[in-house]
This record gives sequence, C-alpha cells and structure tokens, in this order.
Amino acid sequence: MRTRNTVTVALFAAFIVVLSLAPPIPVPALPVPITLQALGVMLAGCMLGPARGTAAVALYLLLAAIGLPVLPGGRGGLGVYAGPTGGFLIGMLVGAALCGAMAQRVALSGAGTVPAMLGYFAAALCGGLLVVYAVGIPWLAAIAGMTLGKAALAMAVFLPGDIAKAVLAAVVTQRVRRVWTFS
Repeated sequence: MRTRNTVTVALFAAFIVVLSLAPPIPVPALPVPITLQALGVMLAGCMLGPARGTAAVALYLLLAAIGLPVLPGGRGGLGVYAGPTGGFLIGMLVGAALCGAMAQRVALSGAGTVPAMLGYFAAALCGGLLVVYAVGIPWLAAIAGMTLGKAALAMAVFLPGDIAKAVLAAVVTQRVRRVWTFS
C-alpha cells in the first residue's frame, strides 16, 4: 500500500506540473497569469483525500522551491515564493488539505450522484478557490503595493475560470470515484 500511495502522490504532482506548464494567459496590469494549476490542486485534494492530496501539492511546491521550472511560465526557485504569486502557492497547500477533507466526507457519506457532485463542487470551491484566494490576495496586495480591496477586485477576473475548474473537478471526481476508490 505504501508504494501505491507514493506513486499516486508523485503522479498527481506530475499532473499539476503538466497543468501548470500549459501556456499561461497573461492578465493586463496584474502579475498573476491565468493557468490550469488550480484545477490540479482541486483534483489532487478531491481525488486523493487530505493527506495524499496535500502531499502531492507539497511535492509540486518542493520541486518549484529547488529550482525546477515547474511553475507557469517555466519558473522555479525560492524567489517565486517572495513574489506576488507566493501567497497563492502557499494557499494551494492549505487548499488541497481542506478540499481533500471535504471530499472525503462526501465520499464516505455514500451520497447519490447529484448530492456527491454538489459536495465535490463545494470541496473544490472552498479548498481550491476560497482558501487559495484568502492566502494569495493579501500576499499579492502586500508585495505589489496594492490595497487589499484593489487586489481582491483585480482577482475578480479569475473567478469565472476558477469556478469552471471547480465544476470540472467535481464532475471528474464524481465519475472516477464510481470506479476507483482513492483509499
């Protein structure tokens, strides 16, 4: 079982890398691009649970910290944690844990298709979006010299895409969990 867990965590970390390296879409006047990275975090939390989902995100962040070019735009190194996106990266770690804990409760509840889908959506939204924003927006404001309100308003451009990612994460998780348990 230990080997299976290690391989699963490594595969999900690699999956987050692949999603991160999809061409980022720059946002004018904002140092944070639109990426698919958040989708990987949501899926890791929802599909692997709190411990393994957090481990997958931690491995991804460790690869970035040691300098591998795994972040959007091929960035890596400790310097990115001191930049405007550092708070979002740290928020992903906490977000994966919350997302995983919420998704695990949904999976253990034995909810039917629609309630499970809504539960996974709530998990992805809370863990993969709200927590990441709660850590990232104040960090962005502090680093970029913005007011908190201005930073939050600037991040509103990301909401439609991030909500769509949460929907996709819920659909994928619900469908995959029907045939494979992630215990």
